[in-house]
Amino acid sequence: MKNITITNQIFHDENKAREYLESIRWPDGPICPHCNGSDKVYELKGKSTRPGLWKCGHCRKQFTVTVGTIFEGSHIPLAKWLMAIYLVCSSKKGISANQLHQMLGITYKSAWFMAHRVRLAMPQHPLSDKLQGIVEADETYIGGRARGKRGRGAKNKTKVFALIQRNGKALSFKVDDVKSKTLKTLIRKNVADTAHVMTDEFPSYNGLEKYVASHSVVTHGTREYVRGIIHTNFAESYFSLLKRGILGTFHHISETHIERYLNEFNFRWNNRMEENHLRLTRIIEESGGRRLFYRDSSTIAKS
Repeated sequence: MKNITITNQIFHDENKAREYLESIRWPDGPICPHCNGSDKVYELKGKSTRPGLWKCGHCRKQFTVTVGTIFEGSHIPLAKWLMAIYLVCSSKKGISANQLHQMLGITYKSAWFMAHRVRLAMPQHPLSDKLQGIVEADETYIGGRARGKRGRGAKNKTKVFALIQRNGKALSFKVDDVKSKTLKTLIRKNVADTAHVMTDEFPSYNGLEKYVASHSVVTHGTREYVRGIIHTNFAESYFSLLKRGILGTFHHISETHIERYLNEFNFRWNNRMEENHLRLTRIIEESGGRRLFYRDSSTIAKS
């Protein structure tokens, strides 16, 4: 109940939203984003001074909690920013810029740019430990309407490869091809050699047992999808969410920036057991040092 109360406050009160942002980004007190000083920082107060304005006694520069973050330079109220992040985190298949535009009462252009700035705070960090235990590996093609055997060879489709630890984290990658060398390189880089890897019968996985403890295969071509614990259903579920998000929510995404969308779906999958307000906190924690300018995102397909 307490979390619900806090969430309602930060979505409707600009000061509460700013204070919440400060509590997450500065848990031990304000830090100057210009020189990283913290011992001589003080808040500026006065009738003509906006709330949340600070000054550093070292570099003598002024700053707010939004400087150096995805929020910097935005004229959209912080309360609406936090609502947007919450909506992105809680929407299983994502939320389109048009939906944000309508729900937040901002222009479509602002909503589109805001959504990409939020995705910028959803990076796919290199794993400190490789995926272990049972790991499912699968590949798919997304985008376009060209037909073909399993979609392979379709020039207007984007190749995506995913590694899913059973009941654990997901890693997905945009790849140039699905050749054996490409897929095995990613597996060796991200999967522990003690893991049990499960795939379908795609030839690129042949010989994978040389690099991991064991390799099991389900033959989808003969309509075999589950054999005891051997299946790729988690990977299929991940791809299902990704494709339904693209087709039903975004309709089209830029191939150049598909990794940003993959990070969004990875973020929700990897934090699926957490409550939405905790996902919101994670995004705020990652918001620093990730400013995106509109001119830099002008090539992103508006979806």
